[in-house]
Amino acid sequence: MDINRDIVIVGGGPAGMVAGLLFARAGLKVAVLEKHADFLRDFRGDTVHPSTLELFHQLGMLDELLQLPHSKLDQASIHIAGRQMKAVDFRYLPVAAPYIAMMPQWDLLNFIATKATQYPGFDLRMETEAVDLLYDETNRVCGVETGDGRKLDARLVIAADGRRSVLRGKAELALQNIGAPMDVFWFRIDKPEGQGGDVFGTVQAGRFMVMIDRQDYYQCAYIFNKGQADEVKAAGLETFRAGLRSLVPDLGAAFDQISSWGQVKMLEVALDRLERWHRPGLVAIGDAAHAMSPIGGVGINMAVQDAVTAANVLAGPMAAGADPDPLLEQVYSRRIKPVRRMQAMQKLAQDRVIAPLLRRIKPIEKPIFALRLLNRVPLLRRIPGRVIGLGFGREDIQSPEAPVIPK
Repeated sequence: MDINRDIVIVGGGPAGMVAGLLFARAGLKVAVLEKHADFLRDFRGDTVHPSTLELFHQLGMLDELLQLPHSKLDQASIHIAGRQMKAVDFRYLPVAAPYIAMMPQWDLLNFIATKATQYPGFDLRMETEAVDLLYDETNRVCGVETGDGRKLDARLVIAADGRRSVLRGKAELALQNIGAPMDVFWFRIDKPEGQGGDVFGTVQAGRFMVMIDRQDYYQCAYIFNKGQADEVKAAGLETFRAGLRSLVPDLGAAFDQISSWGQVKMLEVALDRLERWHRPGLVAIGDAAHAMSPIGGVGINMAVQDAVTAANVLAGPMAAGADPDPLLEQVYSRRIKPVRRMQAMQKLAQDRVIAPLLRRIKPIEKPIFALRLLNRVPLLRRIPGRVIGLGFGREDIQSPEAPVIPK
């Protein structure tokens, strides 16, 4: 039994790493368990929204973070019916960095890890997978068991192990499936010389793709009806490439770079949330508590807000020796309304926009009225900019900072 620890956080994604940083900053002893040997995973969410950049500003780390390679997205548009329609504007948000930083997630996570290690209570354990929960004689969660048989005890376990969370299943936390009508193929293509843009969606009847300008390449998300991945692949790679050329004629031969299905990664889209996020000794945050649709790219930033809320509620009292269990409901109650609101908006977009587009057979002759209105009235584009960029129920960092004592 590996003992004398305040918190074990399972999962080294954005939620887990930010939580580890904030709890260690408050003077608590924290172990973050990440099952992989590094953070290098392609086609993870790479959008750091203004709400998250503002948190790094509050920590005094924003300028240093922005020294990492990234591109800035302050507006977004949609190509539909032969027209480019401006839809989103982040430039007027009341934050230090009013834009999305397009930054590889592994760079972000390595940055957080480097900052967290300045605190003596922070312990990042790579290649350490939690496979089960430990319970005390009162049936309270008191730690985790790892794949190599080690037992790590803790006053609190935080499940941040993603949308396929092992711990939420072990804790018997019920999952409500809201549903999503689509899945996504992720891939990348090198940008042809002279090409460039921000983030834009390209829409035709029955097909939809989002392309993210990553300086020297495009990160592409090809969206199709849920459950049709095998059907798309069975039609053959050349049929797939031909469809992409039809969607984005300007890129033409660039899609020939896709020479095998091994270059195309499948994302099974989920939209769900736990009916209850906690039980004595454990709380779930991030994708483990609520999987977000890729609409708006808000998943990372909702997860980070969970971490901030957990630290705001728990760090001070736990540093003072308090029992965290009576406070876990506060984490849930402060986050569930913003999560429900964002998921409701995503479901509305799925049901009213994406699903009809994917079912459509006839050519699209003109953009929908709402998109035409956004394109015509620049002031209105600030509304989706605020919702996507800042979300709902945004919290500032209020957790305490203990003096840094060299290790």
